[in-house]
Amino acid sequence: MTLINKSATIQVTLDEILKDLQAYLKKVELGETLIILKVGKPLAEVKPLTGEEKSRRPFGLGAGDFTVPDDFDTPLPESVLQEFEGQG
Repeated sequence: MTLINKSATIQVTLDEILKDLQAYLKKVELGETLIILKVGKPLAEVKPLTGEEKSRRPFGLGAGDFTVPDDFDTPLPESVLQEFEGQG
């Protein structure tokens, strides 16, 4: 186990975490972030969830705030397309 910095990030090998998963999950529960290594390379990051899950915005929340123009799906002019593609 290697402490990366003072922000409570720990590097741990896949083998180490499999030996004592409960202990490492307890560290995450206490606010630490784990970087799981496989063959010396980062494989995954495990960190605590922050706050409560945000609720979804209600359908139709912005109804009437704006209008989609009738030509919304009209193809763009060739000059604009070329600029998007870095050719303009």
